[in-house]
Amino acid sequence: MEREINVILATDCGSTTTKAILIKRIDGEYRLISRGEAPTTVEAPFEDVTRGVLNSITEVEEISRHRILEKEEIIMPNNGRSGVDAYVSTSSAGGGLQMMVLGAVKTMSAESAERAALGGGAIVMDVIATNDGRPPHERIERIRQLRPDMILLSGGTDGGSITHVVELAEYIAAACPKPRFGEESRLPIIYAGNKDARGEIKEILKKKTALSITENIRPTLERENLLPAKHRIHDLFLEHVMAQAPGYGKLMSWTTSEILPTPVAVGLIMELIAKKRGINLIGVDIGGATTDTFSVFRSIFNRTVSANLGMSYSISNVLSSARIENITRWIPDTLRDEDLRNGIKNKMIRPTTIPQTIQELKIEQAIAREALRLSFHQHKMLAVGLKGVRQERSISEAFSQTPTGQTLIDMKGLDMIVGSGGVLSHAPRRNQAMMILIDAYEPLGITRLAVDSIFMMPHLGVLSTINEQAAIQVFERDCLVHLGTCISAEGKGKEDQPCLEYEINYPYGKTEKGAINYGEIMLFPLSFEEEADVTIRPKRGFDVGEGKGKAIQSKVSGGVVGLVIDARGRPLRLSQDKKKRTSQLVKWSRAMDLYPEG
Repeated sequence: MEREINVILATDCGSTTTKAILIKRIDGEYRLISRGEAPTTVEAPFEDVTRGVLNSITEVEEISRHRILEKEEIIMPNNGRSGVDAYVSTSSAGGGLQMMVLGAVKTMSAESAERAALGGGAIVMDVIATNDGRPPHERIERIRQLRPDMILLSGGTDGGSITHVVELAEYIAAACPKPRFGEESRLPIIYAGNKDARGEIKEILKKKTALSITENIRPTLERENLLPAKHRIHDLFLEHVMAQAPGYGKLMSWTTSEILPTPVAVGLIMELIAKKRGINLIGVDIGGATTDTFSVFRSIFNRTVSANLGMSYSISNVLSSARIENITRWIPDTLRDEDLRNGIKNKMIRPTTIPQTIQELKIEQAIAREALRLSFHQHKMLAVGLKGVRQERSISEAFSQTPTGQTLIDMKGLDMIVGSGGVLSHAPRRNQAMMILIDAYEPLGITRLAVDSIFMMPHLGVLSTINEQAAIQVFERDCLVHLGTCISAEGKGKEDQPCLEYEINYPYGKTEKGAINYGEIMLFPLSFEEEADVTIRPKRGFDVGEGKGKAIQSKVSGGVVGLVIDARGRPLRLSQDKKKRTSQLVKWSRAMDLYPEG
């Protein structure tokens, strides 16, 4: 008979902080009991990840008054007074899993390989393809300099030409790259290309690298087969990367199940929730160095990493990618470009600082909007249908870099957005987090919005591999903070002219009716426990999900912020005139109660 799991310990070893949570089953339901955190200790002077893990667990013990450790060992199983029944962990310490991807054609096999690497929890450092425009010596030097944790090599459909994938293998052999951890170790290479090329690939790479061969990622133009490569990435991550990192051997001996890369775990819980609820979902984790974007549309899961877009270490990259005028357009106050640049540089120097004034907070939240907007744009470009499918194309067309796949992201079919990361989860007012998500993603029709309360999604993702029920219950009860529902109109009109009419029938009998002009946003109180019957009648030229000018009726629930009706149009347009734009921002801020007046 299988032993019951009543007490669960989970940790996430981040690049700067290790976070631990304790979960208990109380009256048949799993609930979060306490949380602790401590600095991650994978680097000098400690060079032992378990020190940070033990420190975070000690904090959990002190808060919960439940004894977990004895002589720096986790007590297992739980005996009613102390110990735990299961211990799971994730990790992105040491920069997470860093990979390079090589593929024959940039918009076909290379893109499929990139999707496999991202799905395996990696940060993709570079994508090299035979048609990427770089000369051979640049490709070789790039492989040699980056020092990834592993390389994924793909190319060619089974039975097709082997020329290009063999050429890529020769670049790797010429570069003779060394892994980031373990100087004496050989770099893991996964070959997932044309099976007819395996003999030559072995001949070229077997003696110089730790070569591993798996099924072709793109066996035919019409089929993508990512799962074997994803599994091999995970296995090699544990065997080669984690085993070499300081202290991970000991940590792996403690855990009930395999340690997962943090992004893989977050993706698991996103995918699980979308599946259980039968919804289309977008999730984001905006960190100091990277922004991870996840989506599930029509049951297809995608993940991308914007490795150069973050809120501290990578904040200057947001400025250069977004351009300064796109950041200042979100700030109503008069601000010199020089002051904004200085503030951003200070954040890079002191990445753990938090805003001390309202103006600093507005600047940080303006930068967050642009980081999210840019990373979402990148996500939409990679979350696409297969390129080259069922199309008669010449060799020259196949080698062109013009994308032919259509994005899977359908904003009209989107049901929910879930945000995570300090700038969203720890915003002083939940209204601010909701407005950042609405401005960055511009949802259409009816969309629910939520944030991760204390960044528990990695813990719950890895927990779902051993106890799905516990992961879902804690996610729903303790992790997710429901902000509310946003109803948005697509279209363009004249300001101060009616955009739509609304009727809200509250559960306690009250009815509210009115009209909203184009360019306005309105907030209505509605808690998560309440459901209101809402009717929206858009004016001609505006679409709220059913087509231009067509009314919608729906039951919607609220949240800690409430119900938002957004009549600012899609795409969202901010006035080019500074005075008018300032007036817009102030009006929206007051309508959403974003900041204290005065």
